[in-house]
Amino acid sequence: MTLTVMLAILGGLVLAAVIAHGAWTARRAGPRKPLPQAVEPQLDAQQRVEPGLGELAPAATATAPALDETLPVVNRQPRKPSARIDALIDAIATINLDQPISGELALSQLPPSRRAGTKPFHIEGLNAESGDWELPVPGQRYGEFQAGVQMANRSGALNEIEYSEFVQKVQAFAEGVGALAQFPDMLDVVARARELDQFASEHDAQLAVVLRPRAAAWTLGYVLQMAAKQGFVPGAMPGRLVLAAAEEGAPPILSLSFESQAALAENPQASSLRELSLALDVPQTPEALEPFAAWQESARALARDIEADICDDRGQILNLHAFAAIDQSLAQLYRALSARDLAAGSLAARRLFS
Repeated sequence: MTLTVMLAILGGLVLAAVIAHGAWTARRAGPRKPLPQAVEPQLDAQQRVEPGLGELAPAATATAPALDETLPVVNRQPRKPSARIDALIDAIATINLDQPISGELALSQLPPSRRAGTKPFHIEGLNAESGDWELPVPGQRYGEFQAGVQMANRSGALNEIEYSEFVQKVQAFAEGVGALAQFPDMLDVVARARELDQFASEHDAQLAVVLRPRAAAWTLGYVLQMAAKQGFVPGAMPGRLVLAAAEEGAPPILSLSFESQAALAENPQASSLRELSLALDVPQTPEALEPFAAWQESARALARDIEADICDDRGQILNLHAFAAIDQSLAQLYRALSARDLAAGSLAARRLFS
């Protein structure tokens, strides 16, 4: 190889090195570009979507689309059962939305009265964040709604007119929030309501004894004093004292009633009472609290303290055998209610027997 050829080759290599160095320098000086993605891009925890088994992950070099920060990000939480609407005693309508709405919008569209005739109903939203069914509140978002109307209570079974009123009110709410409401068939609902009402009427029990003075009548002040010794306190209505349950918000275990006019008298000592009624609403109180024993013991203690006879509603004096017979009947009643998933003292039982 001649000297001329060698110099030519060496000159070419030097020129190539200069060009490569210039390109590398220019690349460092220019804006930095993303490297080909060898791993999945890191997203916010609420936006991250993992491919499931059998699914293909997005191509590693694909650029993640920019997320619109103005759009709400909805966490899909497990759906939890409602505490207010129960398929055992409610006819339920579903209210489907295309996208979540605010609690403020839902509240503005709720009907002014949540009753259809004598039957209460509730409209609940599925909280998009927590997965709870709840009454709509401001500051929350709801992905769907449901409405439930009670099919029976102590006023009787839900009828066609009451169900139609429920449908009209829920339909107006659905239209106001831009949703589609779906209702169960009226004839089916009314038939279920009648069957539930029949069961309730056959298994309802409100026990009461009458306390009558053996001698002189009592003043209201004296009755209040003696009743307080047994744990009774004034109730919400005039002429009613209650033995409160330990559970907050639960109905009272027992109630002691007397003439309401006496309760409204300006001078309790000037009033005169000749009859008290001690009552136990059986389906409203859990069997585990032994409400029958509390009712029987309170009747005896009050009768002893105020010198009264324990009588039935016809004025017949009750003895120990009468209480024993009632106790046996109650045991059968408790079993029947539990077999229907309407155990005494449960929320569904309290609603049905109200």
